[in-house]
Amino acid sequence: MEMDDSKGMVCVTGGTGYLASWLIMKLLQHGYSVNATIRSTQDVSYLTNLPEASQRLRIFNADMDKPESFSAAIEGCVGVFHVAHPMNYGDQEIEEEKIRKAVDGTLGILWECLNSKTVKRVVYTSSRTAVVFNDKGLDTVDESSWSDIYIMKTLKPISAASYVISKTLTEKAALEFAEKHGLDLVTTWSLLESSVPRAITTSHGNDLRSLREIGGIKHPRLSSKKLEFVLYGRETLV
Repeated sequence: MEMDDSKGMVCVTGGTGYLASWLIMKLLQHGYSVNATIRSTQDVSYLTNLPEASQRLRIFNADMDKPESFSAAIEGCVGVFHVAHPMNYGDQEIEEEKIRKAVDGTLGILWECLNSKTVKRVVYTSSRTAVVFNDKGLDTVDESSWSDIYIMKTLKPISAASYVISKTLTEKAALEFAEKHGLDLVTTWSLLESSVPRAITTSHGNDLRSLREIGGIKHPRLSSKKLEFVLYGRETLV
């Protein structure tokens, strides 16, 4: 398929997810050509049937266990929206391994962005869970606020906390990588996102209660500075 990329080509990882699928639709509407990655062969007709998808959407198989598998999807792109994140709750894999995969997979994808020589900006989808869970009793959080992973590690079982830990450590690692290598990277999260992922609230009710009760943790509001950073500060994404 010959791509019409007159406005530029971008890559969206985790293309089958709820947030990523809406992002793909909006990017197509705004005239971008989109390379979307998925983990395995599955029905993606809800993506391929989007308006303009037949001309400007390509699907690639890629897995965060093998960051190099994203190379083909990133090649030639001016921007990358990294939305994918391991969410295999309830399986037998140890939580530390899930966290390692999230961090290492993201760093591997950032390396692929650098190696492409064409990517001008990366937008990493973080989570509000990376900033709100700590015992500081803050009424307002901003860019300097982070969840306390040591508190999260005290939860038993740790399956719910692993999401908080992995999103926090992954965002920190991504920002450090970008600063070290001169990569233009923006971190953001959806304002529609709940405080904890639905997978946790439905499968790990006890963990959710623990998350809310640890150290009297409150759910602080975001400062206007944070909202400005997320929504307006760098509104031109690619």
